[in-house]
Amino acid sequence: MTLATSETPVAAPAGPAGGAVLGEPDLWCTYAAVRTLAWLGRTEDATHPEATARYLAGRRNADGGYAWSVGMPSDAWATFYCTQALTDLGRPVPGPRATAEWLRTTWTGDAYAMTPGQGAEVWATHFSTRTVLGPAGSAVPDRARLLAWLRALQTEDGGLTWSPDHGEADVRACHYGVAAWAALNAREPVSPPWDVPRLLAWIRDRQSGRGGFTFSPAAGTPCMWATYRAVAALRLLGAMPRHDVVPWILGLRGPGGAFVRWEGYGVEDVWASFCAVGALVGVGADLTGTADAVVRRIAELACPDGGYTYREPARAADALTTAATVLADPSAPAAPAHRAWLEGCLLPNEAGLMYMPGRGSEIRCTLWGLTAGAFADPGRHAAQRAGVLDWLRSLQNPDGGFGFWEGRGSDPLSTAAAVAVVGLLGAEVSAVLDAGALAAFSARATPEGSRGRLRILRIRHALGDRDEPSVRRVLDEHRVTGGGWADTGRRIPDLLSTYEAVATADLFGLPVDPGHLRRFVDRVRTGAGTAWTPMAPAGGGALADCLGTLLHRRAGQGPTGSLPPLVLS
Repeated sequence: MTLATSETPVAAPAGPAGGAVLGEPDLWCTYAAVRTLAWLGRTEDATHPEATARYLAGRRNADGGYAWSVGMPSDAWATFYCTQALTDLGRPVPGPRATAEWLRTTWTGDAYAMTPGQGAEVWATHFSTRTVLGPAGSAVPDRARLLAWLRALQTEDGGLTWSPDHGEADVRACHYGVAAWAALNAREPVSPPWDVPRLLAWIRDRQSGRGGFTFSPAAGTPCMWATYRAVAALRLLGAMPRHDVVPWILGLRGPGGAFVRWEGYGVEDVWASFCAVGALVGVGADLTGTADAVVRRIAELACPDGGYTYREPARAADALTTAATVLADPSAPAAPAHRAWLEGCLLPNEAGLMYMPGRGSEIRCTLWGLTAGAFADPGRHAAQRAGVLDWLRSLQNPDGGFGFWEGRGSDPLSTAAAVAVVGLLGAEVSAVLDAGALAAFSARATPEGSRGRLRILRIRHALGDRDEPSVRRVLDEHRVTGGGWADTGRRIPDLLSTYEAVATADLFGLPVDPGHLRRFVDRVRTGAGTAWTPMAPAGGGALADCLGTLLHRRAGQGPTGSLPPLVLS
């Protein structure tokens, strides 16, 4: 993990005066809130439990998997969060057999990937193993091969890493690997597949003298997230931290009695209480003095129509909504405050921008934030810009590509976003990344759909391969006569595919027919908001409005112009 540009702990970004607020529930937050209530034995105190259950079940796709939001493809982490939270709420998991069958499509032969076609990594393997053996009520495809894959995660220094090809250990990877083994062990006893004394020593070495843990030897600031993952891994292995962790955890209670993530961070958010309670449970601490305050705080994070967000809904800004708001109207009076909020959306030990404060840095959010003007001044923000490049360098996977965040399997979307970030910061890809490995990833990738194919071509463009004929071919194959571009075939255009088609054409210097683009834009932009497709209802939210506005401006520029290389899903 890359160190942040400063050892000074990062404070929470400002509230509604800084970031733009969507005010809607978030899946990660909803899982964290429900899981915390379950640990406390207080799920009867869940706010709007029926609506929350509908929110969770509504993420289920026809293939049996679950998605981060309605309409997105299924992935393993959303499937785990939805099915586990439904179970914790005492609600039935719909169609568990279909969910198990979908998870089987992510099996790589050794372990699980986050989505079908990706490489196996420990995030997904943890999520899927626990889902298959738990809410889905099934079995892993090959227990022996999975245990062998888990065994190969141990590094020379004793910790566990993200996949057998990665080199550096991380506390999160240790927890996910150990939790996957524990799920297998609960079904049929089996010894841990590692040198356990060395693994325990590595985890214990991450504890500071004051009690908190860091993610890795390179991380300088202990945080609640790392502390929970470390304690939980130790507990599953029948061990305890080297030093008493309880005083450090209780010392991070805020004025309301719930928890903050690290020293100097002022918001009692859902992840802090989730991690604090999980760690306290892990060491068998008495929760009598903290449970009521945490339950009260979680109730304050509930959204009116079910689900939870990370802090009070009226103050729960996020990076994508904030960046989209700035890009739609860069001269708005609130734009400077929005950019400042984005610049504060950091973790102490990572230099990329987070989706929500307190979460891990994400490549896609970093791209949107930088495009909106965060850290735009090369002189004033030299250290932050260099930190982002160092962070990207550390995130490149052994296969040459990038995932959404650290340890995630590679995909064309994240890899195209990483390349775009390098360009936005005025650097050469070959000077920042392993260009040979990146080229190998782009050569192996065979994505379907116009967006995936164009992303690979943009990656190759950054490596000096300006394959205009292939770009023209993709654009022609997916150009819809009535306006816009489609991802599949050429019948139904959509906002995301049209945006990436035009952005790729602009990158390659290919002309865009403004009349053709305008016809599409006029169909999706209405007084009620922007629709994701001409057939969908208007009101797709801030992200749809942003992309629609950028395309509207681009249509007015004539055959030539320039769109920023944004990607979303």
